[in-house]
Amino acid sequence: MGSPQDSIEYSARDQDWVALIKRVAEGDQSALAALYDATNRVVFGLVLRILSDRSTAEEVLLDVYTQVWRQAALYDRKRGAPLAWLMTIARSRAIDRFRSGRLDQQSRESLDDLGHLKSSSLSPEENTALSERQRLVRAALNTLSVEQREVIELAYYSGLSHSEIALRLGQPLGTVKTRTRLGMIKLREALTPMLEGKA
Repeated sequence: MGSPQDSIEYSARDQDWVALIKRVAEGDQSALAALYDATNRVVFGLVLRILSDRSTAEEVLLDVYTQVWRQAALYDRKRGAPLAWLMTIARSRAIDRFRSGRLDQQSRESLDDLGHLKSSSLSPEENTALSERQRLVRAALNTLSVEQREVIELAYYSGLSHSEIALRLGQPLGTVKTRTRLGMIKLREALTPMLEGKA
């Protein structure tokens, strides 16, 4: 096995993960998928503990594996086990996101509030305006591609995480994240005139 330093208590599982990271470094996407499947629960647990917000933690989790994809060649097994390396990346990403605030979450909440306003205490004029806004939100949703609308509806109406949506649709996680992000940008553009005219 080489020097004692090389065999710093590497279990069979760790050796498998080291092999996967090596394949990821060579550009093997299936190796990244296998590494994700094997490790995402524990990585997500750490990220969620730091951020205390599931949707933000889901985004950071994707960022972690994107960084793994880009930096797999830098992994050095002599400096620690694969999981320790992953957890270091995850902790760093989660803390960065925590410090940067929750702007994404706030903008999502402002869109959600639009659909959930209580009409009971509203005047007839306000009720009409609210109905009009809701119609505009539905119209904006209809401007999305079928794929974008599907992931956004699963996320917001069914409360599914990105990984749960990927599993349900049989799509790669990165595809789900991209469709969600592009859909949200398109929605924001469609709704900006309405949001600005609110004042």
